[in-house]
Amino acid sequence: MSDSHTKERICVVIGASHAGVNFAFSLRKEGWEGTIVLFDKDPVLPYHRPPLSKAYLTSEDGIEKNLLKSAESYEKEDISLNLGVLVHSINREGKTVQLSDGRVQAYDKLVLATGARPIIPSIPGIDTATNVYPLRTAEDVENIRNAFHASSNKRAIIIGGGYIGLETAASLKKLGGIVTVLEREERILARVTAPEMSNFFMQLHAQNGVDVLTSKNVVAINNADGVNTVTCEDGSHFEADIIVVGVGIRVNLELAKDAGLHIENGIAVDETACTNDKDIYAIGDCTYHYNPHYRRHVRLESVQNAVDQAKVAAAAICEKNPIYNSIPWFWSDQYDIKLQMVGLSDGYNNILIREEESEGTKLSMWYFKDDVLLAVDAINNAKAYVLGTKFIKGNNKVDKLKLADASISLKPLNLLVE
Repeated sequence: MSDSHTKERICVVIGASHAGVNFAFSLRKEGWEGTIVLFDKDPVLPYHRPPLSKAYLTSEDGIEKNLLKSAESYEKEDISLNLGVLVHSINREGKTVQLSDGRVQAYDKLVLATGARPIIPSIPGIDTATNVYPLRTAEDVENIRNAFHASSNKRAIIIGGGYIGLETAASLKKLGGIVTVLEREERILARVTAPEMSNFFMQLHAQNGVDVLTSKNVVAINNADGVNTVTCEDGSHFEADIIVVGVGIRVNLELAKDAGLHIENGIAVDETACTNDKDIYAIGDCTYHYNPHYRRHVRLESVQNAVDQAKVAAAAICEKNPIYNSIPWFWSDQYDIKLQMVGLSDGYNNILIREEESEGTKLSMWYFKDDVLLAVDAINNAKAYVLGTKFIKGNNKVDKLKLADASISLKPLNLLVE
């Protein structure tokens, strides 16, 4: 039943990327009749982020081809979208937020979808080098595209061999660049996957003419006549017309911290995405939440988590009593390879690699802790990804001998222990 009181309530959302936008539309769908106000410091209509390092970088499209929702959608759902606006502070007692332009906005419920920002390492000379960019926003991508097309030699150095760095390398190579990836660790993707997967992507980039070099700690960047020289700790030098920094992200916690919210590897939230303040929720990359399947707290940087937490928070605020219990999934596109990942492989002590009997590259890596399936990485193999998701969700016991035998087709009846 609606009444004048419910219509007077105000929900303020700070951050209008995947989490914030999906939350606002989900909240309306769940029956919230009051005001919904979104603030975001980015002046551009909210857009999809995953394609930035992939299809968007290699196209000539403007960001309007990549929007999360059309401008009309916000009007239709009566969602007030305020772009290019920075939120300065939160007053929990007064239940207001102060904007950087001095305005004050009241709230009944507040949702933090503040996300993260790229780490720019304190490398000597990085501030005076030319054409050095992170890759986090549409503006970053446009800067990279413009600098790349304007350079005559097209020499690109990527600092960091994580997924963003590798996707950017593949995209710039596709555009005709001479691309080198410099990774500080002994292997690429060291923090997120097994050595076997690192080796696969090392070979993939080598086959496509990208130099991926490990144990390369960048210690200086010098600029002379518009050309950057990148120097590593081992004394090696690399010339670059453009440098893309992809060494990781820093979670935007300042607002939450200053407001006295509980911080632990992110903004700590319960299974409904609620913080230690019953009227403040947090969703997306900035949160540290409990995953019931893995029985531990995690902080995830993924669209899946942003969207799922958004839906849970919206339902919770509308008193539907939801619980977050999703299995995490991720993906990466590089060259003709589509990697789909499901689950969290941390703590695995056994990895099984299955190569399909088919033309082209098609394989999957299955991560086990003893007999418990934790995660699956599927390369050009949607069937393995779907099946892995099903097995993980169902806590099914998999017959490893049958799974390793590529002559046995990927079907539940064939692979489960009876």
